[in-house]
Amino acid sequence: MESKPLANRIALVTGASRGIGAALSLALAQAGAHIVAVARTVGGLEELDDAIKAQGGTATLVPLDMKDYDGIDRLGGVLYERHGRLDVLVANAGILGVLSPLGHVEPKVWDDVMAVNVPANWRLIRSMDPLLRVSDAGRAVFLTSGASTRGAAYWGPYATSKAAVDMLARTYAAETASSPVRVNLVNPGPIRTRMRATAMPGEDPETLDTPAQLAAAMLPLCLPSCTENGRLYDYPTKGWLDFRRPA
Repeated sequence: MESKPLANRIALVTGASRGIGAALSLALAQAGAHIVAVARTVGGLEELDDAIKAQGGTATLVPLDMKDYDGIDRLGGVLYERHGRLDVLVANAGILGVLSPLGHVEPKVWDDVMAVNVPANWRLIRSMDPLLRVSDAGRAVFLTSGASTRGAAYWGPYATSKAAVDMLARTYAAETASSPVRVNLVNPGPIRTRMRATAMPGEDPETLDTPAQLAAAMLPLCLPSCTENGRLYDYPTKGWLDFRRPA
């Protein structure tokens, strides 16, 4: 019989309607998890639901804009009433904004990038932390980017937001270190997604790994067997990186 390491487990994935979020949702479902799929795009969620059902899995679709912070709070309450816990949280949703000199970025663009990439993830932690702590093996995975540490020109809004996500996740990992919850970051690197095509329009997508390949590498971070905490899995090098700590 095929092993289902996430059988009877509940996994919430944001940005689940396409790209990395959809691929990881499929991988988690194949591992036995019931997927709580969160995204703005109803059509994309329905396509994901069809794909999950086709492989024998189940999903709950949650059409939700990540800027609807009250909606994130309500979702935590609904999950508690329905399931009593959460076993896996994948904070994948994020937006690029624009690649532009800082002085040329429109305030609304800056505010939108920050709203989706930073406060929304904090609200997810705030809402889902009690549910993850009820699980005997709560796992939280946050998507970051190499841009968060490079300081490259023109990537200001996105890079700043991902640097904040890094610190959110590291802080959360420290706060849950003595619990059954494990919190880690993933740097996908260049992956064949719509966001990557927007950022690098001249790049040949066929030269990039697919979201499904990344999802296969990310799945172990979501399993009860994962013991890493407060670390960064760097997909381009297929290795774990430690954050430097001051002496």
